[in-house]
Amino acid sequence: MSAQPSSMPDKTQADADGGNSDVAFTFVQALAGELSGGKVELPGFPHIVMRVQRVLGDSNADASRVVRVIGSEPVLATQLVRMANSAALNPAGVRVTDLRAAVARVGLDTVRSATIAFAIQQLRAAPALKGLEKQLGVLWRHGVQVAALSYAVARRLTTVSSDTAMLAGLLQGIGRLYILTRASNHRSLFSDPLAYQSIEHDWHLSIAAALLENWGIADEIVQAVHDSENFERETRGAPTLADVLVVATLLADLQGEPEVLKAQTQCAKPLQRMRLDYAACETFLAESAQELAALKDALG
Repeated sequence: MSAQPSSMPDKTQADADGGNSDVAFTFVQALAGELSGGKVELPGFPHIVMRVQRVLGDSNADASRVVRVIGSEPVLATQLVRMANSAALNPAGVRVTDLRAAVARVGLDTVRSATIAFAIQQLRAAPALKGLEKQLGVLWRHGVQVAALSYAVARRLTTVSSDTAMLAGLLQGIGRLYILTRASNHRSLFSDPLAYQSIEHDWHLSIAAALLENWGIADEIVQAVHDSENFERETRGAPTLADVLVVATLLADLQGEPEVLKAQTQCAKPLQRMRLDYAACETFLAESAQELAALKDALG
């Protein structure tokens, strides 16, 4: 599942293209080595992510232990209570004021989502990433958009858990974040945006799968993230989490590009499986607009 992309850049071509291509080639070699060696860990990611993941993955852990671990990070605890009281996750408007009630309301997948959101926000302020605030902001906004769309698609169009879909959507771009943090030590990569985008496109899903496996994320989510850009994927039966993630990714990427979206509705199998032609996509986005805004606000 976390195998490397099948093609590596050609060294002869890299030499011919000059210094930046040489740096790109070396960088890709390093990515390949990290993947094959099982060394994929997100630099600077707060330890709270692993602590929360461990306690949520422990079948013997009770609610008190979950609350205790989350409560050890006051900013995360505050964010989780805020999410539990958001318009998106609290449509009845009944407020909770303590962490235990917030955890009970939102469920474990949303606890994971809140933890990932908190960790990424902390990472954006890391001194080692100074100067990359714009790129980090773009990745964060896109991740929140995919997460919100995944939640709405799952809830409105499928029987997939909307909370699980939101978590998968938030994790869909984690490989891009990894590549950006690693590239922070090779700033000349950013002088050739097309080359950087090519590296990102070729590697981010394999890296994401490896990261999520290391974190002990459920196999269903790891597979869905890995398949989230496979627009031709064939499945039988009801739409799956991977289908939800493909649709959410397409809608996030192609808003504002109506002609491209129209073309994708003619060929992307998950869109067809949910009967989403162009008009249906437009209707879905219009009807979900308030919900999407509330979800993005909840995620921060």
